[in-house]
Amino acid sequence: MADAIYLIQDNEELVEMREKPYDSEDILQGLLAKYPNLLAGDQIDNTAPRRWLLITREMGLPSDEDSAPRWSIDHLFLDQEGIPTIVETKRSDDSRLRREVVGQMLDYAANASAYWSIDTIIAQFEARCEKEDLEPDRVLSEFLNNEMSTEAFWDHTKTNLQAGKIRLVWVSDAIPKELRRIIEFLNVQMDPAQAIGIEIKMYTGQGLRTVVPRVINPTTQQHVSTSLGKQWTEPEFFKVLEAEHGSDATKVARTILQWAEKKHLRITWGRGKVEGSFIPVLDYKENQYFPLVVNTSGRVQIQFGVLKPRPIFGDESKRIELLNRLNQIPGITLPRDSIERYPNISVKVLNDADALNKFISVFDWFFSEIKNS
Repeated sequence: MADAIYLIQDNEELVEMREKPYDSEDILQGLLAKYPNLLAGDQIDNTAPRRWLLITREMGLPSDEDSAPRWSIDHLFLDQEGIPTIVETKRSDDSRLRREVVGQMLDYAANASAYWSIDTIIAQFEARCEKEDLEPDRVLSEFLNNEMSTEAFWDHTKTNLQAGKIRLVWVSDAIPKELRRIIEFLNVQMDPAQAIGIEIKMYTGQGLRTVVPRVINPTTQQHVSTSLGKQWTEPEFFKVLEAEHGSDATKVARTILQWAEKKHLRITWGRGKVEGSFIPVLDYKENQYFPLVVNTSGRVQIQFGVLKPRPIFGDESKRIELLNRLNQIPGITLPRDSIERYPNISVKVLNDADALNKFISVFDWFFSEIKNS
């Protein structure tokens, strides 16, 4: 007899729900694409639960440089640390789940590191968003939730790919014991790659449907620490910035921070293993505006891409006006296409007191435009 779970409704009626096999793999694949949380990020890492950004379904993968794709991967996700996560789904009654799919996933792992470029991944993500009538910058911004800049995120992804730091995930309604042993063995032996098996069982009853995910190999948490890194603080940020870029850079960053605090902006301190950041945020009319990010790398990143889908500066003419105001500052020459991107300005340009005052005045204007709208 199939396993059962029981749902108690608001009217105290008990609904018995029985386990039901998936009619097709496409149903399970569709659920993962629509509801990435089914990958049970909290079970994979309960100290820093994984969040998932879907790059695309049916991601092509070549077996040679400049060749056409040889394989089609069911799903490619990135977690919030930019770790590529390859997901392969099979129903438990598929005999390939036991052996063939293991070799297939190892092929994926070996060739992904060799032949996927960061430009390919970004292009696939943008194409998926366009197909679903979504704004890529907004999707990515909401996913990152101010924890790091978009540029840093793609840089992390590129570094992870080059280092072979990827995650292989087998998903089924039931993981057979033979595959479970293989996954656990690989997870212990592979470094820095990670192997995970996830069972996602479906239950139905009285017109209702529920799915229950479970990570089946507990050794994953012991093997690989996937923490986003430390939560940066103000003292740590300025200590690193001064050590790496000197007192002038520290003075510029502290002046920007003090200006933001006087304007009563919310300051978000980033997470990162190497690079720290702070982001001044204006919460206004159910939107968040964060036009710049100050990094310990000695750069100030202008968030044109984040502004694009938001009110006021979603208007291209307003972003052009912001660009022109910045380019009037000596030493700043951002190209026209910056209004779609995330250009960087070196803090060295702002060492001059007049340049720094003009820079701050630009963002005084920016926030007044929002509040006066």
